[in-house]
Amino acid sequence: MPVTRRAVLAERMKRQRLTEPLRNSRPYLELFRLLQPVSTLFFTSPGDPPSLAPRAAFDEAKAADRLRANRTIVKGRFLGGGIGYVMADELGLYAGAFQKPLGAMNETQSIVLEAVRSAGPLAPRQIKEETGILNKHIMPALHRLQEAFLVYEDQVGSDWERGWYDFEAEWPEVEIADRDAAACAVLMRFLEAHVFAAFEQIKDWSQLPASFLKPLLARMESSGDILPAQIESLGEGWLRAEDAGIAPAEMPPSVFMLHRADFLVRSHVSELKRRFGSADILQYLLIDGAFRGAVCGHWRIGPHDVDNIRLDLPPAEVRARQEDILRVVAGKYHPPHHRILAYDGEAVL
Repeated sequence: MPVTRRAVLAERMKRQRLTEPLRNSRPYLELFRLLQPVSTLFFTSPGDPPSLAPRAAFDEAKAADRLRANRTIVKGRFLGGGIGYVMADELGLYAGAFQKPLGAMNETQSIVLEAVRSAGPLAPRQIKEETGILNKHIMPALHRLQEAFLVYEDQVGSDWERGWYDFEAEWPEVEIADRDAAACAVLMRFLEAHVFAAFEQIKDWSQLPASFLKPLLARMESSGDILPAQIESLGEGWLRAEDAGIAPAEMPPSVFMLHRADFLVRSHVSELKRRFGSADILQYLLIDGAFRGAVCGHWRIGPHDVDNIRLDLPPAEVRARQEDILRVVAGKYHPPHHRILAYDGEAVL
């Protein structure tokens, strides 16, 4: 029997623990490993811990802080150079898949790297003292060196000032994996969590170039690791060979609000921009396993309102689900710091 849209969405929700959120930290690492690299919440401080919200129904921040304090999870730049955390025992795998090698370094990069290697670990303030280079030039150099996995940022807490190390000296046991093999392994794990994905979704999530992805996926298909499929309303894409027989499952009505760096938002970002634009989006709404709405407003560090909850639902369903949708959005955006001003264009009284 062909795999259906309902089967894909139900299985995806199950594997990502959306339909059954984690109640304690014991299975947390298993889910973290599946969904890594895990980002911090969008619109947050740089030193905040990574988050799997809303998949964890316990004090996840404390658990994540403990894990990075003892270096069970570590910070790096993955997925096109964005900040994320991965399991320390798989740092070499994810570095191999997402590393952006640096050929000829510019003068600032060379000086900053030499300072870190000779006198590190150093905070940016100390690098400035050592080199005389302004911070506005130091930070871009550090970030580019971090993308190349030449330096390591030791983010073990929420402090703004943190040490930068020579990557090889700090992680001598880590061998950066071959890019093709690493990317294959990472994409197989992505498909395990995503169940089925179109090319655009794979590219959006991974941020790997199409010229690299297309032959890689062709080889994975040729080897039988992944299977091509066309699924009603989901289009053409791939799933793992072991998922070819998944059957429809019960999927009760649900509403989840996902931040802009969430695993599923990343994989749907091009589609979401086409449907909802890119200006003044605070969060997205996953309704019954599919993106059907956006929470709109102008973000500020201080109090700010939700200007509108935009929905892509039939009118009758917009009305029928109003209470549930408002409850989910108000879980984060509530007085005294926030107000929800409109629901599908109509003022909320």
